[in-house]
Amino acid sequence: MKNMTLVDFANQVASNSPVPGGGSIAAVCGTLSAALTEMVANLTIGKKKYMQVEEHMKEIIQEACNLRNKLIDDIQKDSDSYNKVITSYKMPKDTDEEKVIRQKNIQESLKNAALVPLSVAESSYQVLPLVEEVIEKGNSNAVTDGLVACMMARTSVLSALLNVKINLISINDIDFVNNLNGKVKELEIRTMEYEKKILEKSPF
Repeated sequence: MKNMTLVDFANQVASNSPVPGGGSIAAVCGTLSAALTEMVANLTIGKKKYMQVEEHMKEIIQEACNLRNKLIDDIQKDSDSYNKVITSYKMPKDTDEEKVIRQKNIQESLKNAALVPLSVAESSYQVLPLVEEVIEKGNSNAVTDGLVACMMARTSVLSALLNVKINLISINDIDFVNNLNGKVKELEIRTMEYEKKILEKSPF
């Protein structure tokens, strides 16, 4: 999907196909957040006014680039995980043995479908400290781009966590569910608090 044109991707989202869906869009938001963070850092490098932070900006660019590349791959990964769930539900269930195999596959695919968006959320959260740095120390002419990056990172995290939650509903492994629910709640709180902290520093 990452090699599709923006128009083709949007058309695919708008179609009656369930993929790419909300999880993939969450990964898109995270990708764009990291990309905007890189942009602000790149607009800082080479400016005499910001010479003291130039090396720091280069480090931020590398970190944001790594997250961007991971998140852009997650666009496809999330869709693939959903397709595996659908495939599992379509498995034969005529005999007791088939029912057992089918149920096992459903549960395994649901767990994977929960873990993928959790990974998206965690990666997008990691963009926020980089956003904070470019807003505070980067080119002030691009501060609004940094603020958009902040909001996109938050949207990515919270959107991805919604996809974790919906998959957890159908998972029978209570320990797994409780563990991920705890991570989801913690990450939601941390993300909203971090976004608030960053936006409160905005000059607008």
